[in-house]
Amino acid sequence: MRFDQLLHPTPKGLYCPSGDFHIDPVAPVERALITHGHADHARAGHTHVWATQQTLDIMAIRYGDNHCREALAAPWRETFEVNGVTVGFWPAGHVLGSAQILVEHNGTRIVASGDYKRRADPSCQSFEPVACDVFITEATFALPVFRHPGTAGEIAKLLASVEQFPERSHIVGVYALGKAQRVIRHIRRAGYDKPLYIHGSLQKLCDYYETQGYVMGDLRHATLEKDKKGGFAGAIVLGPPSAMTDNWARRFPDPITCFASGWMQVRQRAKQRGVELPLVLSDHCDWDELLDTILELSPKEVWVTHGRDDALVRWCDLNMITAKPLHLVGYEEEAE
Repeated sequence: MRFDQLLHPTPKGLYCPSGDFHIDPVAPVERALITHGHADHARAGHTHVWATQQTLDIMAIRYGDNHCREALAAPWRETFEVNGVTVGFWPAGHVLGSAQILVEHNGTRIVASGDYKRRADPSCQSFEPVACDVFITEATFALPVFRHPGTAGEIAKLLASVEQFPERSHIVGVYALGKAQRVIRHIRRAGYDKPLYIHGSLQKLCDYYETQGYVMGDLRHATLEKDKKGGFAGAIVLGPPSAMTDNWARRFPDPITCFASGWMQVRQRAKQRGVELPLVLSDHCDWDELLDTILELSPKEVWVTHGRDDALVRWCDLNMITAKPLHLVGYEEEAE
C-alpha cells in the first residue's frame, strides 16, 4: 500500500479511505478523529467523534454537549479499530488532552501529530514519540530564526517587571485554552502566590483544568468597580488577545501590555500589537525541536502541514529524508 492510499488530504481535511474517517476535519463529517480542543482542529457538527476524554470535555465546554451526535472517548496509548483500521492516541504535549493519532493498516503506520510541543509543560501531558513510517508534522515555527528561549527566563522577566513597577498593572495576553493555564502554572512554580486576575472568558477552562488536578491557585475575576482603577496596581491580569485593545484593557492603572506567544520573537509583530513586554512562550516546537523530533523518530517519510513547510521540506531533502507539504487549509497559526 502506498502511504497516501492510507491517508491523504482532501478539502475537508486528512482522510482515511479504508476507515472512512477524517482527522481534524474543517467541515462536518460522518466520522472525525480530533487531535485537540483548539477551534481550528476541533469543530462542532460531526456525527461521530473520537478524541481523548479531556478533548471531548473541552469541546463540550466550548460548543455544548450536543456538539456531535456521538462522542467516543479514546483511551491513551491503546489501539482500537475504526471501520477495520487500527488507530491510537498518544500525548502530543500541546495542550491538555492533545494527542497524536496513529493510523495503522496492512503494516503501514502513519502518525498525525496535530500540534505538538517538546518542552516541559506543567499544564498538560508530555509528548511521547511513536514509531511510524510516516510522521505528519506541523511547521508553525519551521524557520532557523525561531529558537525560543527558556520558559523560566520569560516568566522571570514578567515577575521582575512586576516588582520593578509596583504602581502599574501587567496585562498578559494569553489564549484561553492551553496558554492561559500554562502561564498561570509557570507563574505559580516561580513562587508567585498572590492572586492572579483573569478575564471572564478564561474562567471555565481554568476551572476545568482544576478538576483535572492542575492547581491554578487564587484566581479572581478582573472586574472593576467605578472609580476603583487603582486597585489593580501591581497586579498580574490575564486576558485573551482580543481583549488587549478594547475598553476592558484600558480600565487598569497605567498597564504594561504583555503577550505570551512564540511570535513575540519577531519584534515587528510585538510592535504591531503594541506589546511593551513580549514574552516568547510558545505551545509549538521551535526549529531545533522540530528537527530533533524528526531525527528521533526516523520515519521513512515526513509530511508537513500548516506553517513554514518550504524550509522544513528543504531541510529533509538535504538530510536524505523523503518529505512533502500537504497544503492543508483551515488551520490557524496564531493560537501558539
